[in-house]
Amino acid sequence: MLSPQSLSENNRRLVAAWAADCAERVLPLFEAEAPLDDRARDGIRRARAFSRGELDAAGEIRRRFVAGRASQSATTPAGKAAAWAAGQAAGVAHMGAHALGAAAFAAKAAELADPDRGGAAELAWQVAHLDTATAEALSLLPLLGKDSSGPLGTGLLASGVLGENIRFLQAALAHR
Repeated sequence: MLSPQSLSENNRRLVAAWAADCAERVLPLFEAEAPLDDRARDGIRRARAFSRGELDAAGEIRRRFVAGRASQSATTPAGKAAAWAAGQAAGVAHMGAHALGAAAFAAKAAELADPDRGGAAELAWQVAHLDTATAEALSLLPLLGKDSSGPLGTGLLASGVLGENIRFLQAALAHR
């Protein structure tokens, strides 16, 4: 049985483009620290290609951890969070819930880079950037912490600022 966090392939393709957009907005934070490491940018590129139907899910499932490993090249928490946002975007081919992970890490990176405004501004942009179909697909995901069969379980994404970011996004989806 598939996890409710998986989403159908069509819905994963929808949310992959939004996840890539979220990650790309903070990518400069990573690239400033590791200009020669193209794994994060490649993960975003692959998420976009998957969203367009140019890559198959099976091939991307095997490669889903590559972009996140770029965080090892970053020197600051903001750069690491930006790399993890790209890794989560690349992971959407495997499980749709990673789209919320990409958004949460992107907002965390923005917050770390600009503590006065970054995270809130990034979350506002993410919500505003949701089209109806993508919002409907993301609304199919279980609430954070309610299903342990994927990234929205009780682990890393459910704790601290990442959990707060995902709860904010899920509340915004519920109010649409």
